[in-house]
Amino acid sequence: MRPLPPAPPPADDGAPAGASGTASLDQSVAAHLARFTSGLSPVSLALAATDWGLNLATQPGQAARLATQAQQGALQWWADVLDDPVLDIPSGEDHRFEHPQWRRWPLAPVVRAYLGAEQWWAQATSLPGMSPHHQDMNRVFARQWLDMLSPANVPWLNPEVQQRTWASGGSNLLQGLANAQDDWRRRHGLAPLQPDERAYQPGVDVATTPGRVVHRNHLVELIQYSPSTPQVNAEPVFIVPSWIMKYYILDLSPHNSLVKWLVGQGHTVFMLSWRNPDEGDALLDMADYLQLGVFDPLAAIARCVPGEAVHAMGYCLGGTLLSIGAAALARPGQVAGAEQLPALASLSLLAAETDFSEPGEMGVLIDEAQVQLLEAMMAERGFLTGRQMAGSFQFLHARELVWSATLREVWLGERLRPNDLMAWNADVTRMPATMHSEYLRRCYLRNELATNRYPVEGRPVALGDIRQPIFLVGTEKDHVAPWKSVYKLHQLADTEVTFVLANGGHNAGIVSEPGHAGRRHAVHTQTSHDAWLPPEAWCDQARRVDGSWWPTWQAWLLAKGSGRQVPARNPQAVPGLPAAPGAYVLQRYLD
Repeated sequence: MRPLPPAPPPADDGAPAGASGTASLDQSVAAHLARFTSGLSPVSLALAATDWGLNLATQPGQAARLATQAQQGALQWWADVLDDPVLDIPSGEDHRFEHPQWRRWPLAPVVRAYLGAEQWWAQATSLPGMSPHHQDMNRVFARQWLDMLSPANVPWLNPEVQQRTWASGGSNLLQGLANAQDDWRRRHGLAPLQPDERAYQPGVDVATTPGRVVHRNHLVELIQYSPSTPQVNAEPVFIVPSWIMKYYILDLSPHNSLVKWLVGQGHTVFMLSWRNPDEGDALLDMADYLQLGVFDPLAAIARCVPGEAVHAMGYCLGGTLLSIGAAALARPGQVAGAEQLPALASLSLLAAETDFSEPGEMGVLIDEAQVQLLEAMMAERGFLTGRQMAGSFQFLHARELVWSATLREVWLGERLRPNDLMAWNADVTRMPATMHSEYLRRCYLRNELATNRYPVEGRPVALGDIRQPIFLVGTEKDHVAPWKSVYKLHQLADTEVTFVLANGGHNAGIVSEPGHAGRRHAVHTQTSHDAWLPPEAWCDQARRVDGSWWPTWQAWLLAKGSGRQVPARNPQAVPGLPAAPGAYVLQRYLD
């Protein structure tokens, strides 16, 4: 590992007296303020609200239009109340109002008024002249308030709650109280009074594919999985998962484990397992993650499988990191120690952004003021807690992750049946302060990777230097890495890109094992000589395929490899290193 950087030097002589002290004071105040704002920057919120208010005040035409629409909505509600109609309320993907009673008086006028308010605010928050970032912020925050005020969240209005309460004699409410108590106990590190039906422990229920840890450094364990075929493809597969969550999203239960499936297809598979950082890791930066999470494991793979090129795959942030490493290895001069690394046969990036100019809803929570507040929060302990990170996702998807869950668990008295994906999602990890700050600033705020300004060993890298074929996967409902943002790699890479658009979201669209009902994807390949296709045009030309995208990837890997088969490679036991799933994946903290 590289030596940790020294502490910041004292302020220059030309700096104002007490500058370092005032900065420390400001940081402390910001950290304490964040506790009362749930980590949201009041400066960002105020600027977004001011942008909206000033534009509304100086656009009387828009104000009159919105006022007229609000008046029409009020008149429509009054007419619905008096006429007693049966309303046709479109549900689409919104399942809150599917119960038939929502479509009849007296609930139908309430629902229609509520849905009308959603439409009104969607228009009201997108005024001409507003910055796109502030438009997105106002839209998302308006949606948060509306989701909270939904009639479906009011138990004495919700017909499903009423029917359940009547049928059970109120036992659902008692069970809901017990569920709420257990949730509180879990949040505070206490054992629940109602144990979960299944714990899904790594190495027991999930992450069970046999293998061994063959290499370890301060930041990662490298797992080599045991073969299940007598012959394997010559080129191994190296997987770099995201460090936001534990690696076993790609090795869940045996029936939906991507790792187990790859091994069964005759691949030698290596997987990274990231360390869960603590206070001593505060100064780890992106260069450490690149060196210890890409280059050092590649060198270890070259020792385990000498003389073979490697199919490298990265998922989410792991894909972003892998693309940086591949670009650094492709440029003239490469990186220090490159002669010890294997060649890359191909590059596969799953739900991974390389251009952050349009990051989707995640961008709502990322601007200069918000990052400064986040840095102040992390400075107190040296890391971003797993719960803080999970809270960001809950905020962006409060309808599903907060309000719908509350309805089912508290008011209906149902316990959501745990599954492997839910267990993995709850197994949160921390992120070192320096690394996370650098990642947000270099990628989100300055978009350095897409503009050929991201430095590796003091020199910028360019994704256009990559010559290996790329297999790129986006998912239709991805709110973390929107597929059109992932697709932007076509504009940056000067090589063959096979793009797959799978149905599902950021996680469920990737964990898409063959035989899973309802799975489909589209696929199309463009060479470096083909003309640019906008995303919509790509959709028109892409080939539609029913079923999982995994077999499509498998065929692509075989086509980009040498075609050679070699005797199966068993991982060699290394003194002091455990069998899979290793030790790092078991590191857990209350926060």
